[in-house]
Amino acid sequence: MATPSVLILRAPGANCDMEAQFAFEQAGAVAKRIHINRLRENPALLHQYQILMIPGGFSFGDDVAAGKILANQLTAFLSDELRKFRDREKLILGVCNGFQAILKAGLLLPSDEEGPMVTLAHNTQGKFEDRWIHLATVPGNKSPFLKGINQMYLPIAHGEGNFVCRKEWILKGLEQAGQVVLRYASPGGGAPNGFPDNPNGSQGDIAGVCDASGRVMGLMPHPERHILPTQHPRWTREGLKKEGDGLQLFRNAVEFFAE
Repeated sequence: MATPSVLILRAPGANCDMEAQFAFEQAGAVAKRIHINRLRENPALLHQYQILMIPGGFSFGDDVAAGKILANQLTAFLSDELRKFRDREKLILGVCNGFQAILKAGLLLPSDEEGPMVTLAHNTQGKFEDRWIHLATVPGNKSPFLKGINQMYLPIAHGEGNFVCRKEWILKGLEQAGQVVLRYASPGGGAPNGFPDNPNGSQGDIAGVCDASGRVMGLMPHPERHILPTQHPRWTREGLKKEGDGLQLFRNAVEFFAE
């Protein structure tokens, strides 16, 4: 199996880049953290890698809106290279703040003449949410990141994770195209029973989506924070599992490039 290289894009305020590196290394990849200023100096550097991950945190202090300044940097300075990277059948993953950035940069879903079709708005509870939540993968989704995964238990930590479509038909189109990949769920894996199962009020209980190819995925929960079984908040009471629920997502990304 080929050993893919992962570029983990750092920016001022990012705070999950080391966890992301650890997750990919545990899954068998070679991962390197690179600051966005270095990539701006040499955008072609991106093509030395097979996977790009934009991790969580509070890039540029989340001034203006969460992930917006980072999105503007991606659009203004790296747009062409990012699209070439995506079109060469490589993988892009955005988690939490990274999801906000790639969504607002247009890497996940296109805009039309009226503007962005979707956004990640403020949580309907009106406050930052930091808790563990249950997730269910959507059958028939296009994402190679989620191969063989049915459910996950992961932490969230965000104030702007409310997935909102501009029109109802946009949501229907994403569902029909297999681009809705993750939903918030109840502890039993079924439909959530409002808050806190759905921690931010997302339309359709959506926790993650992918682009039309399936190779670009964004999600609000943090798989890189549940790699080791001891990261489970109740492992001392419920016993140790073989591994954390998030590891398979990163392993799937590595195995995507198997010869």
